[in-house]
Amino acid sequence: MIEAARRTWRLLEPYHGMIYFAPEAAAAYAELGLTGRAGYFASRSAALGAVPAPVVVATFYNFNPALVHASITTAWSTTDPAAVLAARYAAADRALRAVLGEAIGSPEMRQAAALSRAAAETVTGDVTGRPLFAAHAALEWPTEPHLVLWHAQTLLREYRGDAHIAALLTAGLSGIEALVTHAASGAVPAETLRTSRSWSEEDWNSAVAALRERDWLTGDATPTFTATGAARRAELEKATDENSTAPYAHIGEPACVELQELVRPFSRALVEKLMPWAAAKQ
Repeated sequence: MIEAARRTWRLLEPYHGMIYFAPEAAAAYAELGLTGRAGYFASRSAALGAVPAPVVVATFYNFNPALVHASITTAWSTTDPAAVLAARYAAADRALRAVLGEAIGSPEMRQAAALSRAAAETVTGDVTGRPLFAAHAALEWPTEPHLVLWHAQTLLREYRGDAHIAALLTAGLSGIEALVTHAASGAVPAETLRTSRSWSEEDWNSAVAALRERDWLTGDATPTFTATGAARRAELEKATDENSTAPYAHIGEPACVELQELVRPFSRALVEKLMPWAAAKQ
């Protein structure tokens, strides 16, 4: 069941993740006076309310805390969480309509929304240690199927994300060290991870050195995992999977396979239009 759960989450991820790349989202936040990273951090954390910046820092584990702090301070001195949430859902609606067209009203969309909601709703009470998930789970459900599916995947994504942070903490990895290990896996280039999370080269090199001392990384010019590091990374990924499987286990593996097939064309269309660099992973 763990593998089926992981495949389902991965295949549905573009359906939620498109909101971070859709021009409709950037435009909606700009109308509220939020530009650059302020829109991202405010939109994803707005469900928490106008909490102090350190609370948001705590939930955005691998970003430079200074970036998160500055972005949220700017956001909540410019607008308010309710306005940002409304803008986010309106942007999701516009973006999905623009890319998927008539498919948003299809029987396939209705069935995918029903299955995803069934999975997400079974864990809405499982909030201990999952702050970002808990905040989104407390929001009201949309009514239109294409937004129900988007909201459900948002919940499932944050449910898994909170579990991953718990695994990283248990493994003794700081936020930047987690990024370095992600780079060492070969999944994403190190420079992309470093710059997108606003870490300096000095910070990055210090994290690499610390992980070498702990036998996570080789001494190669481009660090890769030692045998110990590979085993530890595998352990934390396993822990993440194990602590993220419950909603998918609730609907069962046949329903997960059905959901994958229903959403595959939606995710593919969104990737091709908004995230073409990720097409090879679909």
